[in-house]
Amino acid sequence: MTWARQHGSSTANDEDSRMGVIRAEEAERLAEQNDRALLTVAGHSSDVRDCAELLAMLGLDVGRRQRLV
Repeated sequence: MTWARQHGSSTANDEDSRMGVIRAEEAERLAEQNDRALLTVAGHSSDVRDCAELLAMLGLDVGRRQRLV
């Protein structure tokens, strides 16, 4: 009985670990996508105000990009 509990617990921990890796990979993918979108919008904006308005309309996160620069 003890072995079964430990084995089940280990399996649950492995599953949690895999899900954590998947979530981290997805967060990184979304961050990269957000960065590309920010650069695209900035490159097509006529000025800073236009860029800020477009980013706000699109719901893009400017904060992460500023932390990287």
